[in-house]
Amino acid sequence: MPLSKDPGRGGTNADGTHSEKYCGYCYLSGEFTYKTDNVKEFQEHCRQMMRQKGMNPLVAWLFSRGYARLERWKR
Repeated sequence: MPLSKDPGRGGTNADGTHSEKYCGYCYLSGEFTYKTDNVKEFQEHCRQMMRQKGMNPLVAWLFSRGYARLERWKR
């Protein structure tokens, strides 16, 4: 999620500061909210959440394609 679209403008680090890397839906208090090491599983979870909020399935798929390039999945 683009941080500009995140209601909280980003998640929170362990010290309470705002994260400039991850959104508030994914990252709170220095931890990822969805615990998985599998990017494909995470992508499917996010697509389902976006569809529940009324997003077109194709658009949800397009948004989730770039997740594998995020720092979380590079480690």
